[in-house]
Amino acid sequence: MNWVRAKLDQARKPFEPGEKYEKFAPAINAFDTFLFTPNHTTKKGAHIRDVVDLKRTMITVVLALIPALLFGMWNTGAQYLYQERGLASVMDVPFWDAFIEGAILVMPLIIVSYVVGLTIEFIFAIYRGHEVNEGYLVTGLLIPMIFPVDIPLWMLALSVAFAVLIGKEAFGGTGMNILNPALTARAFAFFAYPLYMSGNAIWVHEGSTDAISGETILGSLASGQYDGSVMGSAANSVAFAAPVEEASVLSNISFDDMFYGTIPGSVAETSALLVILGAIILIATKVGSWRIILGGIIGGLAMGAIFNFFGNLGNDFITNLVESGAITLDQVYNDAGAVAGLGLSGWDATLMELGTNQLINFPFWQHMVVGSILFGVVFMATDPVSAAQTFKGKWIYGILIGFFGIMIRIFNPAYPEGIMLAILLMNVFAPTIDHYVVQANVGKRKKRLKKAQAQLQTA
Repeated sequence: MNWVRAKLDQARKPFEPGEKYEKFAPAINAFDTFLFTPNHTTKKGAHIRDVVDLKRTMITVVLALIPALLFGMWNTGAQYLYQERGLASVMDVPFWDAFIEGAILVMPLIIVSYVVGLTIEFIFAIYRGHEVNEGYLVTGLLIPMIFPVDIPLWMLALSVAFAVLIGKEAFGGTGMNILNPALTARAFAFFAYPLYMSGNAIWVHEGSTDAISGETILGSLASGQYDGSVMGSAANSVAFAAPVEEASVLSNISFDDMFYGTIPGSVAETSALLVILGAIILIATKVGSWRIILGGIIGGLAMGAIFNFFGNLGNDFITNLVESGAITLDQVYNDAGAVAGLGLSGWDATLMELGTNQLINFPFWQHMVVGSILFGVVFMATDPVSAAQTFKGKWIYGILIGFFGIMIRIFNPAYPEGIMLAILLMNVFAPTIDHYVVQANVGKRKKRLKKAQAQLQTA
């Protein structure tokens, strides 16, 4: 390392103050501090001395993401080869065949994300005359992990540019943004190119002839396709016993598949196990807030349980109708005329809708292992810049993200995933949450002060 240190010191000379390339100093400084701990110290004020600087903190998040990324590459390739070769199971795909196929698809996204994002970061660093911000080390990896694998590279580049320019640099750079940059990129693509970013069909791979697409679990539930053959307790629900003309993706998926991640989905979202591993790393290193993570899980489970309660009311209502002979279960789902003939109105009509809505009846605890809610809560909601800062605020912030994430997932069948919108919404309200938490604390202290003053006066 001494040899590398000497070479860097030699290369730095043309970039020192007063030299020809002085204005490009942030570029070489960024490379220097990426390899070595910065040798400068603070000169003003009282500061906590720590060998872990911002770049090391960001690298910790990247390391926590690596397991999910590597698995996502394998799963992306496996899902395609499983269908292309007509195999009985995803696990029948040779490991290296699947991993290489997935890497070929995912790596271009990562390269484009880092090249575009870091180029903009370097330009702004040189223009403003400050060091290159390290925040994009994480953002540059998160963006390709939450985008569809088949998104055109130019579209990804535009989304990255928007996130860095408008979502980050416009507010002053790292540490100043009010929205999560990675989710800002996805939100831009979602609203600018909705055909690529929404819908219930997920792309698996672009072959030489036709694209192969499949249904996500949430997409199948939102579109009403489920044959009730799996999911454990879910099959006890009337909504999950609905006959369908063609089997959905859920007919061959078990809870283990959802938990371990051998299901269709984006690179980041499929493996709940590896997301939990990442959460453990973030919590153990104190990089991620366990309050936000736990709060998000509690909020999601609570909202899912609330919907399950109302779904059960609908199930009981439909069961009574079927047992009374007023209608058959097949007619409930396949004969709109028969349902209309019942003349239901008011609360009865609502109960019918509740009982037949499969997302409402989806077991609340299984919501956490499908879709991207767990990944979002662990890696997106815990962004220290855009999240709440106070302890109580973090609880409120996390719980509301879980609440709104499940609510949007269930109430918006056209886009059966709500964690992106939930986190961005709470990013906006995070300062307000902290404000009222602080004001409440100030109010309590004022009351204690008045009480103490009153006791002194009476003494």
